[in-house]
Amino acid sequence: TQVLFVECGFGADQHGQSATKACVRACRDAIEFNSIPSIAKIVPGGYENMKLVIKIGTPKPKEVDEEEVKKVFPYGKIASLVVQEGGLNCSSGVVIEEMGDETDEFLIAVAAVTVGY
Repeated sequence: TQVLFVECGFGADQHGQSATKACVRACRDAIEFNSIPSIAKIVPGGYENMKLVIKIGTPKPKEVDEEEVKKVFPYGKIASLVVQEGGLNCSSGVVIEEMGDETDEFLIAVAAVTVGY
């Protein structure tokens, strides 16, 4: 694989304790502030042949719905998606049941998205 660049992102679920939501937000953060207009010229086959290697750290990796995370990426082929123990679990300082809180956990995930071909 020819690596072009690596994008990093951060995502959190302050209320509701959803590891999936935190991971989705981390992946969106990694990619949504970038424009790569030259991919069609750099990658043989353009956007559809772009390969993505996604690695995410979250306090609750077994609770992540990987199919929801994959939906974040509008094009390219996901060569691998690894969700592992990492990120941070801290206190939000408050439990708001109306927002889905069962505890005061504040889940934080980090993502690295490697783009290449």
